[in-house]
Amino acid sequence: KKGYSLSFANFTRSSEPQSCLYIYDLSRGMARSLSPIMLGEHTAIVAYGDEFFFGGEGISSCSPGGTMLGPPDNVVELGETEVTEEIFMDYLSSLGATSYRGDKYRLFEHNCNTFTNEVAQFLTGRTIPSYITDLPSEVLSTPFGQILRPILDSIHIAPPGGNVINGGRNI
Repeated sequence: KKGYSLSFANFTRSSEPQSCLYIYDLSRGMARSLSPIMLGEHTAIVAYGDEFFFGGEGISSCSPGGTMLGPPDNVVELGETEVTEEIFMDYLSSLGATSYRGDKYRLFEHNCNTFTNEVAQFLTGRTIPSYITDLPSEVLSTPFGQILRPILDSIHIAPPGGNVINGGRNI
């Protein structure tokens, strides 16, 4: 967790609007030990002093590290943004009312990592690491992934502890 402390300290000291990617290992190390079949990465964007993430309830926010997942396992600094907080919140509201409603969540195709990748590009022009965005296709390319897909498709991850921005599932 040494990387977390250093990155978080740098993030909070900056006077410029910064954004970070928080990476959580949901499997608590099992994914690395067993197989890439174990989907274990949850990501969130930290900007303007809050953590934003997408799950089965839609777009949510909390204080950084404020979900029941606790502090992130890794922090990637994405850099400064020229997007104002007001424009950013309007953007999130728009996403939450359309493409990132809770009922749009899909574990493999439209998940927290899809959200953080899109938001990172909006804020900084940078994408999140490809090892995270490529994981679902790597899993589905295996026979075991195809067998597990119907079960895994029914999973809606929503880390507890956040405040839903967009009113949750709009079915």
